[in-house]
Amino acid sequence: MIRLNRRPAALLALAAALALAGCTPVTPEAAPTVTAPSASAPTASSSAPPVAPSFVADGSAADNLPLFTQVVQTVWAGPDRAAGRAYVDALVAAGFDKTAMQVTADQTTIGNAAESIEFSVRWQDDCLVGQVGPSIGDPVAAVLPGLTAGGCLIGQTRTIDW
Repeated sequence: MIRLNRRPAALLALAAALALAGCTPVTPEAAPTVTAPSASAPTASSSAPPVAPSFVADGSAADNLPLFTQVVQTVWAGPDRAAGRAYVDALVAAGFDKTAMQVTADQTTIGNAAESIEFSVRWQDDCLVGQVGPSIGDPVAAVLPGLTAGGCLIGQTRTIDW
């Protein structure tokens, strides 16, 4: 009976693997970059133009977040970016219910421009909430839980009477 010692074969295989690994340049992997596709440009895998977000009357707040976000970004890019009324009016034009909205003041109590403006639309038990202003940078839009007392925003809001 012939006995083979397996230890030298294993060492030889390990040495070969290490030698081959030394032939491959080692470069640190870059962190993956994640970007959202542009709403204006189709992706490489898509031949159809992108579909613009639309109002989903029987949908959830999350279903309507893309349209809410688009409205916020459009107003922010315009001349009335610091006017709460502009956001309310644009959201109404997009199909959102004005009676379910809240908005904070455009000015401080001493007449200075507000550092940020918040506005919201109550949607069942949730809220679509937007915030814009020089103190926060890019506009923010999110779905948040509604307040148990009703409404979406904590603190003083202005009356939407137009």
